[in-house]
Amino acid sequence: MTQSSRAQAHDQQHGDRSDDVTGRRARNGRNGRTDSGERLAEAYGNPQPSVGSIAAHRPYAVAGPAASPGLEPDLDADLGPYPYGHDVYDDDGYGHDGYGHDGYGSRTAREPGRGDGGDDAQGDGPLPQGRFLDRERSWLAFNERVLELAEDPATPLLERANFLAIFASNLDEFFMVRVAGLKRRIATGVATRSASGLQPREVLELIWTRSRELMARHAACYQQDVAPALAEEGIHLIRWNELTDKEQGRLFTLFRQQIFPVLTPLAVDPAHPFPYISGLSLNLAVVVRNPVSGHDHFARVKVPPILSRFLEASPQRYVPLEDVIAAHLEELFPGMEVLAHHMFRVTRNEDLEVEEDDAENLLQALEKELMRRRFGPPVRLEVEETIDPYVLDLLVRELKISDAEVYPLPGPLDLTALFRIAALDRPELKYPKFVAGTHRDLAEVESASAPDIFAALRERDVLLHHPYDSFSTSVQAFLEQAAADPDVLAIKQTLYRTSGDSPIVDALIDAAESGKQVLVLVEIKARFDEQANIKWARKLEEAGCHVVYGLVGLKTHCKLSLVVRQEGDTLRRYSHVGTGNYHPKTARLYEDLGLLTADPQVGADLSDLFNRLSGYSRRETYRRLLVAPRSLRDGLVARIAKEVAHHDAGRPASIRIKVNSMVDETIIDALYRAARAGVPVDVWVRGICALRPGVPGLSENIRVRSVLGRFLEHSRVFAFGNGGEPEVWLGSADMMHRNLDRRIETLVRVTDPAHRASLSRLLEAGMSDTTASWHLGPDGGWTRHATDGDGQPLRNVQEMLIDARRRRRGSATP
Repeated sequence: MTQSSRAQAHDQQHGDRSDDVTGRRARNGRNGRTDSGERLAEAYGNPQPSVGSIAAHRPYAVAGPAASPGLEPDLDADLGPYPYGHDVYDDDGYGHDGYGHDGYGSRTAREPGRGDGGDDAQGDGPLPQGRFLDRERSWLAFNERVLELAEDPATPLLERANFLAIFASNLDEFFMVRVAGLKRRIATGVATRSASGLQPREVLELIWTRSRELMARHAACYQQDVAPALAEEGIHLIRWNELTDKEQGRLFTLFRQQIFPVLTPLAVDPAHPFPYISGLSLNLAVVVRNPVSGHDHFARVKVPPILSRFLEASPQRYVPLEDVIAAHLEELFPGMEVLAHHMFRVTRNEDLEVEEDDAENLLQALEKELMRRRFGPPVRLEVEETIDPYVLDLLVRELKISDAEVYPLPGPLDLTALFRIAALDRPELKYPKFVAGTHRDLAEVESASAPDIFAALRERDVLLHHPYDSFSTSVQAFLEQAAADPDVLAIKQTLYRTSGDSPIVDALIDAAESGKQVLVLVEIKARFDEQANIKWARKLEEAGCHVVYGLVGLKTHCKLSLVVRQEGDTLRRYSHVGTGNYHPKTARLYEDLGLLTADPQVGADLSDLFNRLSGYSRRETYRRLLVAPRSLRDGLVARIAKEVAHHDAGRPASIRIKVNSMVDETIIDALYRAARAGVPVDVWVRGICALRPGVPGLSENIRVRSVLGRFLEHSRVFAFGNGGEPEVWLGSADMMHRNLDRRIETLVRVTDPAHRASLSRLLEAGMSDTTASWHLGPDGGWTRHATDGDGQPLRNVQEMLIDARRRRRGSATP
């Protein structure tokens, strides 16, 4: 059934709400009142009209999704003879920074050949149309891979609960940013056909359909698999009616003492307009009847987010907070008859728009925009599948949301609450504990003293691989030692995201208070961390740090630290260039790489770049760095083209890339051209990939793999065969428009042969057919490869690295 057919069937089954609303408005005359109260009264057995109660809320006509013919477009029609089926699914994270505005609407103008199907640089003819996969579909496929980890019985049980929570959190952010941005562009008329060839409305329909399927799978995994398995292990996630009388009594006491005082029922009547429903809040829609007048009324009760979502009724028996509230609604509406209650949850547009050119103070402008974020338009309405259709109709009209944006699900809603369950102290139901050790180049394993970072770096560069190498005894110790060292004169640091109790921030404050020159470039526009970063920016300023916010129009996403130290008659610069944030907590969960070095060229490059970010500089070339938005894309394209020249000359040639996302058309086209010329191309991508591998005549020399597991694969590595003299880079940049055009990003060239060999082994392990991973096909479908031909589990690259660290704690190279 096509999406158009499904929409028609939906209308036949449920009726066209927008027409119904318009008809009721006409019938009810100039006061604009609807007959919702009458219909509710009929539904709950009261034929009397509800004058001045639930019927008095202001109606809003809801325009349903416009009919769009051919909503299952032939994405591959322009690929000529290549016969592909239709695939029906990002990030930057199992969480944060993965949703830029790439894909729709105006973008940075591209030169000829940049994603436009221009002539092939090697003279093999133009690249075919339809060569790019849709990025939103690819993001949904990424989140489906997360869901598959939750569905996998081989995943430890509490980790499965954790992956269910991650899936839900990811999808929340996807709707808040990507879907909201797409809707905004459609509404304003600036959305254009995406690089995949889909019209914006087609993409939106695709998202609605695919996300509905995945959300249903997600709920079924919890209801039918994970929750029963938890019960078998003595962890019971139950509903109110499953509690014993003793447990209910205990929770009634808890309700009276700790829950009731923070609840605020909000009525809807002529004196009380429909309340504002905050984004991601969990709510009860309550229908009550006045026994005197016989009128039915609607009210909303918000489930307080400051209270624990799962309440422990007795040891290892947990009940949702909303169940406890629902069981005691009579306490909130004394003298009224509670007819029904239904759970619902709204997702809103929570992306930020700050016009930096017009903002005298970016900090103040962002704070104002953060306040406006709370009132963004709705983009999704989740409801319990048992909701009364009349209550649903009221919510749809008041929230001005279309039927396609309503998601009926079995309760409980909002399974991000499973993060708390996953955190229970049941180590036998989790991945085996792993504690990172200090890198051997920084300190011997048996040494109990703090490592002398500067002495170690004077001997050699140190390549760090987190979380396998400890962040606290490497990067954090580097900055803490710099803050305490009287010979250190200056520290320059970028901060994109950091933890709430950040030792990094504390070290910078200590350095400033001891008289050192401290420059901190705080990216206060880091999505969903804006408020925390504003707080740290002010705290750093108050301590005497020089705090700057980067360049107008560009986010500063690079991960850089520079320490200037007096050593005799000379100044020596120590540097750190990484792929991950200076965040001690996520450093235990995110896989990242970092280079600690005293190399003068890297130090000079970082000095030049910090001067550009804090002052006035037009430097665009560096010694060992590639820097976006000026040189990074062109630098990579030039190196990809160079591999073609090496291949044509019979020299060793290869391209291997590890990134979070591969979307940029210029980079993808360069990879297509290299593959056409015969250069083998391997892409290890965690999230979105718009590149089609395995297309005859275009990309049969390209392989794409994805690895997901206990750690979030987050590092970015670029390795080139370079005619037998390997060239390897690492850094912060993903292959997306936002990273290459609208962010300050850096890659650093790795020069130590042992480090290059180590990174090469890492890439080989991730791409090996003997490693468990997902393989991307030319139709955009991902296939999981977890067992070999004999049914035996394939190698887990993350467990391999953990085992290697355990065997040789603190080795010289990752």
